[in-house]
Amino acid sequence: MGAEQAKLVTAEWLAGEIDKPDLVVVDASWYLPTANRGGHAEFLAGHIPGAVFFDHDKVVDPDSALPHALPSPEVFAAAAGALGIAADKRIVVYDGAGIASAPRLWWMLRLFGAEDVAVLDGGYPAWIAGERPVETGESNRLGTHFEARPQRDAVADVEQVTRALDRGSAVQVVDARPSSRFKGLVAEPRQGLRSGHMPGAVNVPMTDLVAGGRFKDDAEIRDVFVEAGVDLDRPVITTCGSGVTAAVLAFGLARLGVEDVKLYDGSWSEWGARADLPVATDEA
Repeated sequence: MGAEQAKLVTAEWLAGEIDKPDLVVVDASWYLPTANRGGHAEFLAGHIPGAVFFDHDKVVDPDSALPHALPSPEVFAAAAGALGIAADKRIVVYDGAGIASAPRLWWMLRLFGAEDVAVLDGGYPAWIAGERPVETGESNRLGTHFEARPQRDAVADVEQVTRALDRGSAVQVVDARPSSRFKGLVAEPRQGLRSGHMPGAVNVPMTDLVAGGRFKDDAEIRDVFVEAGVDLDRPVITTCGSGVTAAVLAFGLARLGVEDVKLYDGSWSEWGARADLPVATDEA
């Protein structure tokens, strides 16, 4: 996967394409419980015209206790189709923070077979900054059929992460959480999780890839990873709190042409809850 598969589009470009019948715009806003923001409520209050809302908390594996556990291809296809998203359409995803949760849906859509998926750089704030039109209320887009063609090799499980953390492994585990959480200096926002990180993991906070709600340019993104100690010629597993912002790192790595990237879907919600898995912390 390279930059052509990790497409960024501007609000100006989207404004010129918004009425094209082969384009689907999706609001994928999601926020941590501590943010006191609701993605769906904000969508109802105002969204890009014609957009549909994808709920990261509902389109999940119903049999998993983990938040945002990846759904089966059948569950995802049914949810996407109900929203009017087809795998053969041009799809643009955005979120209300600028860049935060939209790359998770980019990753999921790519994982399940959509080929032309872009992220709106700057998200909804970039759209409204140009005083462009907005809609309110629920979407009235008609449902369609989403043909899922899953690419499961992009997903890592806890066993693969454990092997990657072994000394001598070529695979690197890169954590997108803020450094204060990675170091174990603050409590996790979800109850019942230990503080700290996987021993041997590298910390690249997703916010280091973003400036003013937009992705930094590719050269700056490369510098961020390299300065954190990530070897861009070796495989990477990205992780975060619950698998959402890990996709920001996956998107950034794709921009750089890094081919072998997996996302640990369980992330810290799984690792931090299991007493049988090791945790490291840093001194304040």
